[in-house]
Amino acid sequence: MEVQLKKGILDICVLYAISKGETYGYKIISDLQGTIEISESTLYPILKRLEVSGCLTTRTAEHNGRLRRYYKINADGLKKLKSGKTDLLEINTIYKKLFGGNI
Repeated sequence: MEVQLKKGILDICVLYAISKGETYGYKIISDLQGTIEISESTLYPILKRLEVSGCLTTRTAEHNGRLRRYYKINADGLKKLKSGKTDLLEINTIYKKLFGGNI
C-alpha cells in the first residue's frame, strides 16, 4: 500500500479509537486489534504527530508505579476524524465502481 495512504488510514484508525474516550497506547493497540495491525513503534510516532498537529490533548498520570500518558481527542481531532471518514467512504465508492464490490 502506498505509504501516504496507509499513514492517513492509520491516523484515522487511531483517532477513531481515541474518540471512544480517554485512553493510552497499549489500549489503543488492543482496541484496534482485529481491525488493523499496529505496533508500538508505529503507534507512538502517530500519537506524537497527532498531538503536535493539535488533534489530541495529553496528560500523564502514575499507574502501578509507572507514568502513563493518556490521550484525548479534541475538536480539531474530531474534524480530522470526520474528514478522514469522508475520504474513506469516497475510496470505497471508487473501489466499488472499479471492482464491483465493497472493500
